[in-house]
Amino acid sequence: MIFEKLQVWQDGVARSGPENMAVDEWLMKRGELVLRIYHWAGEWVSLGYFQSAEEARRIFGDDIAYVRRWTGGGIVDHREDVTYTLVIPRSEELARMKGSGSYCEVHRAVAACLNLGGLACELTAEDGAGDSAACFENPVSWDVISSDGRKLAGAGQKRTREGILHQGSVMVVDGGLDRLAAMLAERVEDFEVPKGVPWGGFIPKYADPGWLGRVV
Repeated sequence: MIFEKLQVWQDGVARSGPENMAVDEWLMKRGELVLRIYHWAGEWVSLGYFQSAEEARRIFGDDIAYVRRWTGGGIVDHREDVTYTLVIPRSEELARMKGSGSYCEVHRAVAACLNLGGLACELTAEDGAGDSAACFENPVSWDVISSDGRKLAGAGQKRTREGILHQGSVMVVDGGLDRLAAMLAERVEDFEVPKGVPWGGFIPKYADPGWLGRVV
């Protein structure tokens, strides 16, 4: 197990792209170890911090909504995936690893979860040969791939003084990540969600066209 104890938030509220990103940044600022599994209200594509909004529209068109993440990684279509966020405080050993190390360890747990659910998969040890900005067309080292080579899980990370924000996307049906917490921690407890919308102050940042278009 990676962690001794983990808080889990099975977020049953489907949220817009800006609100989902706002929730994750709010969680990061809290500095607690939390796994959040969540869904999207409507059809969304998210862009990594350094990805081009123009390139995203070239791939997916204009009939879908876009939001830019705080984390890195590629351009992700969220219409058929399940998404999760893992906030790892600096006090955790995993947060002191190099980026590839923390990425690998989290994806080992994702692969174990999927294998336990009957979906045969493994980690890839090297980058794929493709050059597409679309995340699931181009596996990179320590992504999760199926037995026939299809990419099943990818992620982006952001490191701050608080620790690591790890935002992941997995090509499984709803419920496919229900065992993930048990693969990550010895003890699991529910995250107590505060009343109201304490992440509301972060929403305007992600809804701002200037934030989305910061890389064209």
